[in-house]
Amino acid sequence: MKIEAGSYLSQIQFPDDLKKFKEEDLVKVSAELRQYIIDMVSVYGGHFGASLGVVELSVALHYAFNTPYDQLVWDVGHQAYGHKILTGRRDQFYTNRVYKGLSGFPKRSESEYDTFGVGHSSTSISAALGMAVASRIKGELDRQHVAIIGDGAMTAGLAFEGLNHAGVEDSNIIVVLNDNCMSIDPNVGALKEYLTDITTSPTYNKFKDDVWKALDKLHKVGQVSQDIISKLQSTMKGGLLKHSNMFESLRFRYFGPVDGHDVNHMVKIFNDLKKIPGPKLLHIVTVKGKGYAPAEKDQTKWHAPGLFDKVSGEIYKSVPSKPLPPKYQDVFGHTLVELAEKNEKIVGITPAMPSGSSMNIMMKAMPKRSFDVGIAEQHAVTFSAGLATQGLVPFCNIYSSFMQRAYDQVVHDVALQKLHVVFCMDRAGLAGADGATHHGMIDIPFMRCVPNMVVSAPMNEEELRNLMYTAQLDKNAGPFSIRYPRGNGQMPEWRTPFAEIEIGKGRVLTEGEELAILSFGTAGNLAASAIEILNEKGIFVGHYDMRFVKPLDERLLHDIFAKYKKILTVEDGTIMGGFGSAILEFMAEHNYTAELKRLGMPDAYVEHGEQSELYAECGFDAKSISKMVKAMLMAKVLA
Repeated sequence: MKIEAGSYLSQIQFPDDLKKFKEEDLVKVSAELRQYIIDMVSVYGGHFGASLGVVELSVALHYAFNTPYDQLVWDVGHQAYGHKILTGRRDQFYTNRVYKGLSGFPKRSESEYDTFGVGHSSTSISAALGMAVASRIKGELDRQHVAIIGDGAMTAGLAFEGLNHAGVEDSNIIVVLNDNCMSIDPNVGALKEYLTDITTSPTYNKFKDDVWKALDKLHKVGQVSQDIISKLQSTMKGGLLKHSNMFESLRFRYFGPVDGHDVNHMVKIFNDLKKIPGPKLLHIVTVKGKGYAPAEKDQTKWHAPGLFDKVSGEIYKSVPSKPLPPKYQDVFGHTLVELAEKNEKIVGITPAMPSGSSMNIMMKAMPKRSFDVGIAEQHAVTFSAGLATQGLVPFCNIYSSFMQRAYDQVVHDVALQKLHVVFCMDRAGLAGADGATHHGMIDIPFMRCVPNMVVSAPMNEEELRNLMYTAQLDKNAGPFSIRYPRGNGQMPEWRTPFAEIEIGKGRVLTEGEELAILSFGTAGNLAASAIEILNEKGIFVGHYDMRFVKPLDERLLHDIFAKYKKILTVEDGTIMGGFGSAILEFMAEHNYTAELKRLGMPDAYVEHGEQSELYAECGFDAKSISKMVKAMLMAKVLA
């Protein structure tokens, strides 16, 4: 289905084309860009509300700045669709987040306009500052560097680390704070309340008016005169520091708040800010989902709604032939509430992902025992550690790829002190269309090398429930990690009674003749499907669900190596240092000489696509597993 751009947008391939229009035309350009995003996402899917909210900002930035020489650094990247469309990718935008197509996030290898690869939040200020300092060192003093960060991403410690450093560097950096009170879910915390105070305070709005009057004079004379700079500084000191402005305290010149949907005003502001040296912060106020009523009304639902009817706002849902099993995240959410009802020590923690992780189920049922700490994974882990020192049992739910951001806290604050924190890592394995930034590829190696850490993975929903039950028992106090994937599970009837699993105990699923498959986690379902294919051909292999990669079930492994001469390991994580490597280490320690092959993710970043496409590409879908088994068995015949 070909989607046509409007009469203005159709003339824009790159920002130089945008600059050919008069400023008064930018309102119509923005309207057409917004409609194009609605048209495309309704048919092809993707993130939605965030990009609609920054349409005018995207147009103003590319109109006022000389991109890509002037460098725009988008935070997270959910909001960069307008940017991509304006920078040479309009005609390819239908491939957004599709296998082998455009990335859903800015990506350096995709375009020179994508100055920094993103996907995780709160990196823009540090990255832009690094670029600004490099430009200063190279003598490129006319070069501008703009970090665009949302108020949700501003809650992370890294953002404040960047602000703190930028405040003492004499570098050409502008931070655009896009304030819409949302990340994926509504923002929380003192920063949100502080920004709300700024946007509603008469003191700040008087300050804003005074500053823009001064800048208007600057705009007319066409240069930065000393008296105007003095006027700005005195206005800031009189109007802001008395009100204790946080950004001014960090030595940023603060401007705003301003209407982030007034494209002409923002162009004027950016042209003025380019002439003011040093670090500057522009606070704009926007509406996530702006211009599409359903998205404005329910901003969490329309963050990434899937396909929808753009006229009625109805989100299309495929109707399966039979009821699907629940998503693993929902099994986690409901199970956590069940356990918390039985164990008053249990508390739930998530860093800004209550709906994505289904922690919102507990937040609704037990609001005083569940916490959304904002986009702050490091804090989430150490906060959990503090709770654990007082005898509580925190279930700290963080996406696998986001857990990387809190690794020091896992090692130093939890594991070193042997604290009873349960890490539930959602989106383990291949996350799908979000791509390389979101795949949970490396948590198996980085968790199994941490002393005191239990590393587990369920094969299905029943196992997830039982591992969660096991992890919260007092007898198992200590750090305990459970990984599980994005998507639906295997069991329509999943509310089974709880049963304790002995830590480090695997299980026999099927006995075989010559070859055994050892699987870890939900990758075992792919192995089970492969075994069904093999059984139809008269090939019978053993299958063992190990459940724990640390500690390993050594008794079971000794039995396996005594019986089988060929071993195939299957895991939905990186093959370097993962589950298969743990089995190789066991073999080496005990002088076993069986032939062993490993299937898992390659030692490379896997791009985006449907999960089934990516599993096939990585070579460990059911078909690939069955081929590997036949090849291993055939090797003996040929020998």
